[in-house]
Amino acid sequence: MRGPTAREASRLRVAVPSVPARVAAELRLQIADGALPPATQLKEEALSEELGVSRNTVREAFAELVSERLLVRQPNRGVFVASLGAKDIHDVYTVRRAIEVSAVRGGGSPESIARVRAAVEEGKSAAAAGDTERLGTANQHFHGALVALAGSERLNTIMSQVLAEMRLFFHKASVDGGFYQVWLPDNEQICKALEAGDAELAAERLTDYLARSEEHTAKVHALGPEAAE
Repeated sequence: MRGPTAREASRLRVAVPSVPARVAAELRLQIADGALPPATQLKEEALSEELGVSRNTVREAFAELVSERLLVRQPNRGVFVASLGAKDIHDVYTVRRAIEVSAVRGGGSPESIARVRAAVEEGKSAAAAGDTERLGTANQHFHGALVALAGSERLNTIMSQVLAEMRLFFHKASVDGGFYQVWLPDNEQICKALEAGDAELAAERLTDYLARSEEHTAKVHALGPEAAE
């Protein structure tokens, strides 16, 4: 059995994410799922032992997430999960409108719409159980599934960062436990429109949803929506 040629090896290096990139992806996912809330300190030694990688690998992953504004370095203190403020809200929602609404307007395959439905049902189950943390994660899965309708890995990659940033400022908005539950009816209606083949209606409902969500989030962060623009 022959080994890969130099050209094939080059393609493999491009196709397979580096170890630091995989560590960054895992930390990004933990932030998006709420496992690493704002202001959590991350320590190189502990993470390298937990993940079975070198401290230098963890350091490189930290650098990637710092560049994405998900982590911050504090001189003489270390690396912490970022606490995003009001100024970030409008920017994140601008990105969400650009990619989520576009993906929904394009419709999707039956399989991708089924994943949207699965996220809606996940949210309902979490709400019935009174599990606020799981409800927040289900909401993240819902919005990730909307972008996945487009069938673009590049958009999914962009959305993974956006989901992590969303969780950071939703942390403050959701402390009362009712934040995510408010949006369950909207998620249901958007999903129903997709299932009925009316992608334009789904996009209209999502556009309205995002406008109300931005306004609510801005108010929680003590900033009016007009000032966030």
